[in-house]
Amino acid sequence: METVTWAQALAWRMRRQHIETVADASAVEIARRLAGVQAQVMSAADLAVRVRQKSPRGVAAAVADGSLVKTWAMRGTLHLLPADDAPAHLALCAAARSWEKKSWQKNFGATPGDVEALAEAARTALADGTPLTREELTTAIVEETGSTHLAELLGSGWGMLLKPLAWQGVLCHGPSRGARVTFTRPPWTSLPPVEDAARTVLRAFLGAHGPATPDTFDNWLLRKASRKKDVRAWFDAADLAQVDVEGTPMSVLPEHLDDLIATPPSTSVRLLGPFDQYILAGGTGSPHLVPPAHRPDVSRTAGWISSVVLHKGHVAGTWDPTTPDSTPTLFEPLPPTTLTPELTRIRALLS
Repeated sequence: METVTWAQALAWRMRRQHIETVADASAVEIARRLAGVQAQVMSAADLAVRVRQKSPRGVAAAVADGSLVKTWAMRGTLHLLPADDAPAHLALCAAARSWEKKSWQKNFGATPGDVEALAEAARTALADGTPLTREELTTAIVEETGSTHLAELLGSGWGMLLKPLAWQGVLCHGPSRGARVTFTRPPWTSLPPVEDAARTVLRAFLGAHGPATPDTFDNWLLRKASRKKDVRAWFDAADLAQVDVEGTPMSVLPEHLDDLIATPPSTSVRLLGPFDQYILAGGTGSPHLVPPAHRPDVSRTAGWISSVVLHKGHVAGTWDPTTPDSTPTLFEPLPPTTLTPELTRIRALLS
């Protein structure tokens, strides 16, 4: 088995994710390379794309024309996904059948039968392609089912109840109506079989975030909600290459192995915005990516992931994109010759 260091692995990820060198790429191309862009905060999604673009254009045009779709996906969080890739991601999220688990039913008060009824009513409500606000969709579902029980469920926890519908391909986010979100019928008609979806999503993940273990992938996908044997089977079926990363066997796409081995460690300093895929997929629990003593500074309360300063591929500090002229909070000394140009680049990007 070939061996690489963590410094090489992180440098390779930075290159693959257009962090080390920005790309002449569209928002769709970058979202595809990253296996999705988290979009709980749309300004963060936009920054994640622009910081990687040679000519920063962001995501607005791609969202408006439908080539990027906003929907609940990995870890139950909102993501921007290329319209042609989204069905595979959703099918793999749906495969865990989270809404059938007793813990989910206890937490949200809905049975699998409730979710099925919601799905059927939502399909009918959205069938003509007209986007509906949360209130309009709730009204349509209640009128279709005549169920006061479903009305109560949607009134108290509509977001959690609609996530299974998004995973099943029933709905996705539509264009905003002022300050209100809307939901619409997705541009796809069906989801692929789980085995095909797993192959697509796993290749996308490893192509940006490898080398990785099944546990890393499982954590990124649904916070380890998938069955272990399923995840292991997806890896086994993918015919992957193996590499030793400082004593840990990890998987990588066969066509990327030679490039990974040849990648030298990075010496660069780069700034990334909040909720960036480089951090989310790598995992804040990885001591090679996030120094354990500073994990609370990166993974904060209420699920907030800080904007970070990268040095040699690992987190070396945090910064505030709302006040880009402020001085970053550093965890270690950084060479001014590399930090200053990056600060200048980011400040120009945010001006």
